[in-house]
Amino acid sequence: MPEEGLLSQFKRLVVGSPIPSSHAHHERLSRTTGLAVLSSDALSSVAYATEEVLRVLVLAGLSALSFSLPIALVIATILAIVVFSYRQTIHAYPGGGGAYTVARDNLGENYSLIAAAALLIDYVLTVSVSIAAGVAALTSAIPALHTHTVVIAVAFVAILMLGNLRGIKESGQIFSVPTYFFIVSVVALVGYGFWNVVTGHAVPLPAPVHGLGAVQPLTIFLLLTAFSNGCTAMTGVEAVSNGVPAFRPPEAKHAAQTMLMMAVLSITMFLGITWLARSYGVVPVDSETVISQLARAVFGGRGLPYYLVQGATMLILVLAANTAYADFPRLASILARDGFLPRQFMNQGDRLAFSNGILGLSAFASLLLMVFGGDTHALIPLYMIGVFVSFTFSQAGMVLRWRSLGGPRWMAHAAVNAIGALVTGIVLLVVAATKAHEGAWIIIVLIPVHVLFFKLTQRHYTDVAAQLTLRGTVPGTVSHVNRVIVPVSGVHRAVVRAVEYARSLSPDVRALYVNIDAAATEQMKREWTIWGQGVPLVILESPYRSIMDPLLQYVSELDAQAPHDYVTIVLPEFVPARWWHHLFHNQRALLIKGAFLFRPNAIVTSVPFHLNR
Repeated sequence: MPEEGLLSQFKRLVVGSPIPSSHAHHERLSRTTGLAVLSSDALSSVAYATEEVLRVLVLAGLSALSFSLPIALVIATILAIVVFSYRQTIHAYPGGGGAYTVARDNLGENYSLIAAAALLIDYVLTVSVSIAAGVAALTSAIPALHTHTVVIAVAFVAILMLGNLRGIKESGQIFSVPTYFFIVSVVALVGYGFWNVVTGHAVPLPAPVHGLGAVQPLTIFLLLTAFSNGCTAMTGVEAVSNGVPAFRPPEAKHAAQTMLMMAVLSITMFLGITWLARSYGVVPVDSETVISQLARAVFGGRGLPYYLVQGATMLILVLAANTAYADFPRLASILARDGFLPRQFMNQGDRLAFSNGILGLSAFASLLLMVFGGDTHALIPLYMIGVFVSFTFSQAGMVLRWRSLGGPRWMAHAAVNAIGALVTGIVLLVVAATKAHEGAWIIIVLIPVHVLFFKLTQRHYTDVAAQLTLRGTVPGTVSHVNRVIVPVSGVHRAVVRAVEYARSLSPDVRALYVNIDAAATEQMKREWTIWGQGVPLVILESPYRSIMDPLLQYVSELDAQAPHDYVTIVLPEFVPARWWHHLFHNQRALLIKGAFLFRPNAIVTSVPFHLNR
């Protein structure tokens, strides 16, 4: 095996050794790791969903905070409906793809592309929002880090990117411990807090001195806004249905069980946190998260239990972005397979991960974090449009599927998905109406832009296929002549070798030399008579000392004389022994290659001459 270069060795150090394709089945997820990899987004949403509800209600004064629990109960009910609906989708579509696949098969191409655009945008926002919320948990515990929010957030993106580039199995092992640490921490927080309230030992937090007065009336619109904010608790629910193929066989069964576990945990933690926040009189403030305040109140200050909860919250929020890393590359690969995204997204890297999708997701998420300053509350309004578009289309598509399949109990199955479609459709309208002015209009615009890009990509591949097809072509009906030219700048061993190679290609070979110095040209003529091997030397004039223009003009003249013939440009090219030796040589061969790349019937061939020191 040839010795690896420095770049390859660095890649092996960071990403790991290649995994053979035959080991792909070993990289599948169990229910335990599946809950960590694909459900961490939904589970982590409970860390900020309650806060998003309270931040809206408090605008109407402290008394309005009493509506938080009824709103949470409505959201929990909708979450249960959505999860039950998606369990049917898992069994119906074990190949994954989620809303895109369901909509493609049952609603048509346009609806499927809208769903795909919504999902891709949602995954990018999942990374941005989760990491921003995780950094907020960190800065709540360590306020001195607040000024470095964006840098910390981008660093977390880089860590997640590297973890996922190492492959599914390793990313699952990396992210399982923090996920279960968070579950245990929150359940302990809720359980201990509940015990304190029931036994009368709960000590409510003192009310903030400022900002308690009602600045807005308690209207239906305000309650709907609080409800739409709290619906962030449902983000990430669809991830399991999108990633069914990532599970071990039987894939659908394990995915459905994982989704049920995720739903039970999410609803329990969300309702528990909301109830405790009301019981302990937690009021949202900019400098500290609701979870942080609640942990201080329940555990009586910033002791070890408090820091354990904050640490677990930070880790799960940061690692919740891994849900998007599991599903964005997989969905992008499906879209690329169908011709709606560049084919590069279909490629699996050395570690059996869709590396290009992982890199693209990381770049877009980092850009969002920098643009919005790593502010969770600025990013969340952009978040839920895509979520509920995909929810609604997926459930509506399933209704049509059951109707077309028929069979026993098809109406019961269809009714479940119809309820899911109706509920998520209503939530979508509420979210769009209440969040458009806060920035959600950006997503409403971006979705059709993505669909247009998908269409253009498909058109490009269709045009390419039409031009490459051999249909209607008779082999050997066109005869081509190959005329070979060798651009030379002097006479040396690399040139002699290139001329030898050129003569093996065609009897019609000529060398080209550009005259920019009369004395050098005369010297060149004398040396060519000795070393030119009988190949004619053509001198090209260049009054403005350009090398490229005379060469391009000469090839154009050859092409005009015989448009159907090939012109092969054979380039003598040095290959330095060290990478930094390239700095000492001009890159004229590279420029010539670039110049002829877009010219039909022009073929550029390099004849490398390897320097040994």
